Amino acid sequence: MTFSVEWAPLIPWPLLAVGAAVALLLAGLLAWRRSRGLALRVLSIAAVLGALANPTIRQEQRQPLSNIVLVVTDRSASMGIAQRPERADVALKALDAQLSHIRNLEVRHIDAGRNADGGDHGTQLFGDLQRGLTDIPSDRLAGVIMLTDGQVEDVPKSASALGFDAPVHTVLTGAEGEFDRRIEVLKAPRYGLVGSEATAEITVRTTGSNSGVNSLAHLKIKREGQPDLDLTAPVNDTVRIPMSFPHAGTNIVEVELAPVPGELSEANNRAVLPAEGVRQNLKVLLVSGEPHPGERTWRNLLKSDASVDLIHFTILRPPQKQDGTPINELSLITFPTRELFSEKIDGFDLIIFDRYASHGILPAIYIDNIARYVEGKGGAVLVAAGEDYATQASLFYTPLATVLPAEPTGQVSEQPFKPKLTPLGRKHPVTAGLPGAGPIAGGDPTWGRWFRTVDVTNTSGSTIMSGAGDKPLLVLDRRGKGRVALMLSDQSWLWARGFEGGGPYEPLLRRLAHWLMKEPDLEEEHLSAHADAGKITIERRSMGDKVPPAVLTAPSGAKTTVDLTAAAASEPGIWRATVDASEQGFYKVASGELSAVALSGTLNAREMSELTASPAKLAGLLDATGGGSFWSAARPGDAPSLQQIPRVTLLNAAHVLHGSDWLGLKDRNAHLVTGISSIPLAAGLWALALLIGLMTLAWWREGR
Repeated sequence: MTFSVEWAPLIPWPLLAVGAAVALLLAGLLAWRRSRGLALRVLSIAAVLGALANPTIRQEQRQPLSNIVLVVTDRSASMGIAQRPERADVALKALDAQLSHIRNLEVRHIDAGRNADGGDHGTQLFGDLQRGLTDIPSDRLAGVIMLTDGQVEDVPKSASALGFDAPVHTVLTGAEGEFDRRIEVLKAPRYGLVGSEATAEITVRTTGSNSGVNSLAHLKIKREGQPDLDLTAPVNDTVRIPMSFPHAGTNIVEVELAPVPGELSEANNRAVLPAEGVRQNLKVLLVSGEPHPGERTWRNLLKSDASVDLIHFTILRPPQKQDGTPINELSLITFPTRELFSEKIDGFDLIIFDRYASHGILPAIYIDNIARYVEGKGGAVLVAAGEDYATQASLFYTPLATVLPAEPTGQVSEQPFKPKLTPLGRKHPVTAGLPGAGPIAGGDPTWGRWFRTVDVTNTSGSTIMSGAGDKPLLVLDRRGKGRVALMLSDQSWLWARGFEGGGPYEPLLRRLAHWLMKEPDLEEEHLSAHADAGKITIERRSMGDKVPPAVLTAPSGAKTTVDLTAAAASEPGIWRATVDASEQGFYKVASGELSAVALSGTLNAREMSELTASPAKLAGLLDATGGGSFWSAARPGDAPSLQQIPRVTLLNAAHVLHGSDWLGLKDRNAHLVTGISSIPLAAGLWALALLIGLMTLAWWREGR
């Protein structure tokens, strides 16, 4: 219960002030004239003015409200290194124990800095703090205590931006004298042409105390996980690293900084430089043995692919056909056989023979060049065969037979059939998941029929599609360094024309061409990894019936063995597993001889750049709010100690809110008013009697 005096004047305050001034002049005049009853006259005038001011005694019934203190614990990635988790736990328990013994104090906790959106913002504590303040009245907040390493990126520029008037204190989960070294990426290419080379630039930075630290940094460079270079460079100097692009897809260069004794953490001693290898336009040579409906299907498909440069020749008439046509009308352009198949054959990524029969157009020496181009140079050949493959003019009876995966029997089947995927074809990336393939358990596909198949025997490689009588239709093989595909029908164009509903000719032929040209994503044995929402999904594709487990290497170097589980029956040949990604950075995955990477969070994240604990970024705000900073350890490497935790006290109207070993909270004296009563002092008969009595005494004294 509290009492106070309030004023509610019966006339405006300016008029009351004028009346008081007039009364003061009159009192002065009476004093100058030495009139009798001066004191009584002044008291009478004062009583009149007091009555006009209408004073009231206010009585309030109050219910005390508790003070609130917010304890903010930094849970960012940088708080997970060295002994910081243990120090934070010890400090939190010690503070909770002290705060629980302070009367009329409510403690609330906030875990902050988790960076849930995955952006590269560094440690963000004050955004979480503001969200925690939404249901706390500012007049009840006694203070904020932060357990952090001090590397906070969203510190307000002024204390007024906080929205409250209370001290902010920090307990640093480190010790003075810490030092750390890190790799800083200055410049790195994001992509490059396959076979080319670019340059990345890095430097080594030192933060904190660097006494006794060698000024030279020893760096190890790895390419695709294999050691490549060892370098020694002065700290803070720019180091240029050559980056080559041996293949399409992601090319990875890793840079590791050798640790030194006493270094705070090795978590930022590694940088990963990924860059995409981009092929120049793939060069494809299409040789059509004769005009036919399927010729335009191949041409249109390859011309529509922006990544393909197509050279197409059609043999309009074989040399043995003699009908007296003038020589200048036999061809539109000359077929440059020597230039294409001798001088520039290595420049092609794929050679397609479409219904081509050997009629002496290409000499045997040039066809032998094609075979050696496949086996020795890693080239690719696709034979889209028709009746020509079953004749004596078949390409199989040329030097190209050394790389072809099937021998013709001389028979051609004219039986209608629907192409089907073999069990191996349902797994193979060229044909897996083709729309309309039909159920795995059996049944016909939903696509249209074909009407011709070339019979073969002695097949090698992988038969991924079958024709009439389950005979081979599409056969893939690897020969030496190159690849070969044999399509034993020339009627894929029926799908392109929409016959009987058509079929997936475009994805089939496009995948086939890109598999021959060694597209990384179309490899039969393939490993990939993808990070999303704090999880890493590992996917392995294989032609085998089982796969080895995957070994997951975290950015810190910790390794975990992950068993892969076969996917649903609708995805034969696929194994998957999903694991938690507790660290930010590049994860490496290995399964057998395959490897892949996945980026969790941000590459070379800002969060892990400066790791030494420091009050510098928070110093201005602490000073403005009256807060202080305290170390949780006396020296680097010390175990968590209760002796380092400051004492906590609740202060009332204090100007100093921290000392060398203590921190203070404001006692806000907040309350809830539950009742109010008022007693007027200048109202009622007693006030009137007092006024009349004073005036009567003044008149009596003057009359004597």
